[in-house]
Amino acid sequence: MILTDAEIKAAVESGELVIDGFEEDNLQPASYDLTVGPQGFSTSAKKLVNVQEAGYLLLKAGDYGLITTAEKLELPKNFVARFGLRSLYLRKGLVAAVGPQIDPGYRGRLILGLMNLSPSDIVLGYRDGLCTVEFHRLSVEPEKTYDGPYQDKLNISSGDIEPLVGSEGMAFSEVLTTLRSLSASVGALSSEMGVLKWLLGTGIAIIAIVLALKS
Repeated sequence: MILTDAEIKAAVESGELVIDGFEEDNLQPASYDLTVGPQGFSTSAKKLVNVQEAGYLLLKAGDYGLITTAEKLELPKNFVARFGLRSLYLRKGLVAAVGPQIDPGYRGRLILGLMNLSPSDIVLGYRDGLCTVEFHRLSVEPEKTYDGPYQDKLNISSGDIEPLVGSEGMAFSEVLTTLRSLSASVGALSSEMGVLKWLLGTGIAIIAIVLALKS
């Protein structure tokens, strides 16, 4: 059963569900909006970004990034959650690489992988609404709860970003930048070749006229 806004609020107030940093304004009719958290990373920056201090995380066109949610969640044994990126960002060309669900018993911040597939830069402002979460109450408690590597995780670790910065290949954003540079260079060269052809043609015409006048 998907919880409504009133049921989510009641579950938080009773302590059954923990949303650390809960704000009633982030309640939706049958979901809750989690916001941009204090830490991020992008393949163009190639370093961890203090989003809280900077005020935003910039994802350039073609960038892949990681971002934490501001809120910390604690799901009881009889809760499971599903989440996805807000449609505001989907319409801008941002795509989230996320798992299918948040398992019962999970504790911690969510860390989202994001890909900017648009031709423009996208800015993620600190504490802006980022993703929306649906909470489901299970009719029967599962025999086991989440106990994976992301339990109690609050920050992006070196292990999370090492595969993204340790590669010898170019990031997609760098590929796009290089292609734009090449395109501009080819355009400039084509323009210069056009001028050269015009000058050459004009020169030949003048020589032909001079020769004709002499004959």
